[in-house]
Amino acid sequence: MLLYSSHFYRDRVIMEWQGWFTLGLCVTVLMTLIATRIGPHLVMLGALTVLSVTGILSSNDALSGFSNSGLITVAGMFVVAAGMHASGAIDLLVNTLLGRPKSPRAALNRMFWPVAFLSSFLNNTPVVATMIPAIYSWSRRIGISPSKLMIPLSYTAILGGTVTLIGTSTNLIVNGQYQALTGEPGFTLFSITAIGLPVAIAGFLLMWLVFPKLLPDRQQGQVFSNLREFTLEVSIDSTGPLVGKTIEQAGLRHLQRIYLIEIERNNTALTAVSPEEVLQGGDRLVFAGDTDAISDLLRIKGISPSTSTDGDHSFIERHPERRLVEAVVSPHCTAIGYTIRDSRFRARYGAAVLAVARHGERIKGNLGNIILQAGDTLLLEARPAFVTRQRYNKDFLLISDLNTETPRHERAYVAWLILIGIIAAASFEIITMLNAALSGAALMIITGCCSPSQAERSLDLTVILTIAASFSLGLALEKTGVAKYLAANIVDLSGGTPWLLLILTYLAISLLTEVITNNAAALLMLPIVLEITEKADLNSTPFVFAIMMAASASFATPLGYQTNMMVYGPGEYRFSDFLRVGIPMNIVTAIVTITVILIGWPLSRH
Repeated sequence: MLLYSSHFYRDRVIMEWQGWFTLGLCVTVLMTLIATRIGPHLVMLGALTVLSVTGILSSNDALSGFSNSGLITVAGMFVVAAGMHASGAIDLLVNTLLGRPKSPRAALNRMFWPVAFLSSFLNNTPVVATMIPAIYSWSRRIGISPSKLMIPLSYTAILGGTVTLIGTSTNLIVNGQYQALTGEPGFTLFSITAIGLPVAIAGFLLMWLVFPKLLPDRQQGQVFSNLREFTLEVSIDSTGPLVGKTIEQAGLRHLQRIYLIEIERNNTALTAVSPEEVLQGGDRLVFAGDTDAISDLLRIKGISPSTSTDGDHSFIERHPERRLVEAVVSPHCTAIGYTIRDSRFRARYGAAVLAVARHGERIKGNLGNIILQAGDTLLLEARPAFVTRQRYNKDFLLISDLNTETPRHERAYVAWLILIGIIAAASFEIITMLNAALSGAALMIITGCCSPSQAERSLDLTVILTIAASFSLGLALEKTGVAKYLAANIVDLSGGTPWLLLILTYLAISLLTEVITNNAAALLMLPIVLEITEKADLNSTPFVFAIMMAASASFATPLGYQTNMMVYGPGEYRFSDFLRVGIPMNIVTAIVTITVILIGWPLSRH
């Protein structure tokens, strides 16, 4: 059977110089990202500038990405994710399901299933936005580089999103357009599960088998390059959840880069603490370790910084925005020569001393009795204003704000209610995803799950700029006819063979998705494929499923899917990292998808 020719699509497209110029610019952008370490946001902003200056896009079109609802939705979800992290809500999930795996493969196994399940029923973008800070913190705690887990986090969410109709916005958009173009009732929630589930399992197996070797380890030489060993005293809250638990049960036995030295109880020091030692309210635990590990320790519910140095408990209660600050004592500091207790350090500087290091080594003994010397490195708990104030003072030579704030554990369940509420409202189309994200961001701040300053810091400017500028390149490919010209000609190559048309349809969308947005690639191809299948009397359903899968399964570059772009910075990746693991993932996904479709659905209507 010969298919209806798609030549009429190609003939209608006039490829003038603007089209060829845009195609060349697209190739230049990809090669720059692959061959250099220039930031993606700078490359994409450069492309935006060229398109605007040459007149290929009007100024409004060039800047349209900055007002795109998808971009604003991502920004809103960054704030929602900040609320989940700052309230300790995400720690509930991490501590319950992720545990303490010993290897990257074990970590992948622990991470994949809950994230894939969430992404199957929730939009995968907010799932990734919420999980990034949790996985980052978890990876440091278990001693595995974040670069080993951030790309798998994005890929897992993408794979999970293909399992149901609501897992990704692409499936919903294609289904809606299919209904509009054909008048058919569309697809049900689990119509695509028979394809998406095998693809997700195959993707997991590929990640589990080869990703630990292919992904870079960017932790080496960084985590310990600025190591300072501190001693830190913390208290067990008398009414907290750790009272009555053993050291082992409380998760304090096998902490990474930090270890328990002793427990002070009723003026008695318990050294060589057994893992079976039962914690009591008011116990004072003395740890030694580096700054990052201490930051993670303070996130554990039921632990608070010891206030024994001067007895002023009100500091902790009055300032919920307290954070960790690293400071070096100046020769001009008025506290030199005094113990921390006698200098009334907290009252004088508005900061509490949590730990002291001298000459790169921890100082043993009671923290309150340490006599300060010039050059001592202090780990302080202070309000944000402390850093600003001390920059103009001579008491400290160096101030390093570690941006670590103690979680507001009492807001954890509130944060979960907000997250579940906004996603449910968007999933049932009560409100749009944009309004859900904006409402969730506002509620996180209003309810105190995160502070306004935390919300502000959560907005990753480089990611936002890259996404916004990427829209201009995709829009130029559409407006100049390049995308439609390429799509029609690739489909025309099938030469009248249904199974080859299916393969080429998948490949065309897969290639387009890597350079323009997945939604745009799917919407470009859908009307072309529907008309060809109608004229050739073919079953359109398997082709529509191929469009959904190819548009959603974008792994080879960070440009094709926004979750890839979101993990680009936290994983400290380069463009080539995505090519190394993403191309094999694209190949496996394509093979499984096309195989399942050919087995499960007849291509012909007869």
